[in-house]
Amino acid sequence: MTEPVAARPCAADVLARTRDLLDPALRRAVGTLPPSMRRVAGYHFGWWDARGRPTGGAGGTGGGGGGKALRPAFTLLAAEGAGGETTAALPAAVAVELVHNFSLIHDDVMDGDRVRRHRPTAWAVFGRAQAILAGDSLLALAFAVLATGTGSGPDGGTDGVPVLAARVQSLLDGQSADLDFEERAEVGLEECVRMAEGKTAALFGCACALGASYGGATPSQSVLLEAFGARVGLAFQIVDDLLGIWGDPAATGKPVHSDLRNRKKSLPVVAALASGTPAGAALAALYRRPLAEPDLARAARLVEEAGGRAWSLARVDGLLDEALESLRAAGLTPEATAGLEALARLAADRDR
Repeated sequence: MTEPVAARPCAADVLARTRDLLDPALRRAVGTLPPSMRRVAGYHFGWWDARGRPTGGAGGTGGGGGGKALRPAFTLLAAEGAGGETTAALPAAVAVELVHNFSLIHDDVMDGDRVRRHRPTAWAVFGRAQAILAGDSLLALAFAVLATGTGSGPDGGTDGVPVLAARVQSLLDGQSADLDFEERAEVGLEECVRMAEGKTAALFGCACALGASYGGATPSQSVLLEAFGARVGLAFQIVDDLLGIWGDPAATGKPVHSDLRNRKKSLPVVAALASGTPAGAALAALYRRPLAEPDLARAARLVEEAGGRAWSLARVDGLLDEALESLRAAGLTPEATAGLEALARLAADRDR
């Protein structure tokens, strides 16, 4: 009689379990901020409204209670999978989530986005200057949490600080390139991929590497897990770019065609521009001037006709395969491997 095949874990269940661990620690950390910074940060996380009245929103959401807190979930599962205690990696998970939300607050300011997760963004409520300061406050808090937390390394939590610092620099460099691309007429596809690797993939990889380190992983396991996270992160960014063009506002919480309205050089757009097709040339001509409302649907159609959508979907599939190959080679516990695989598949196939 054959043994029954174990059911693949549900990503929602995995996230619910890690969020139960993350949320109290995240709230405690944000609670140490000065009142002026705490007010904006708590609003951004969806915990209270602009007047400070509780909303019942969950922690670690990236605004409005709708986020998934994927990155800290990777941190906690990587620690588990390496044989460590999940709680040992909790400071690292909180730090990763704080860095992510610092980047979201600043990203909304830079892009001029007024809506995130169906709510006005922090800067739209409190002003650009206050939002920038709140983002800076979250970044500083991330390093304080990591430095004073308990880790498995010889220096307690401090051994993760240079790792996180290096990946934050990659994130900032990627964000800088993203802004620079908006002013340039021509952007190569490979340099656009490198931008996304810095802007998004680096922090996903860092989340896994920190979890591995705090869980007592071997150096080879840490390398494989960072590669896994980085590949998932790049796939996540490509899906995010697709949603920025074709996402349903009811699910994404952002206006339809939001990235096209800003003439973002996202990966589907750059793939279309580099396609050498008539549709790509027409898109390039359209992108040379501000897009009026009637232009947005046409731009989306041209991206698809030029192959930008097909390229993106194929690249996501390939990245997921590469990520899972690294994950399986890392030799983690079966439960953690299955949980990380479920989260990777969620990152590569989502509607928000």
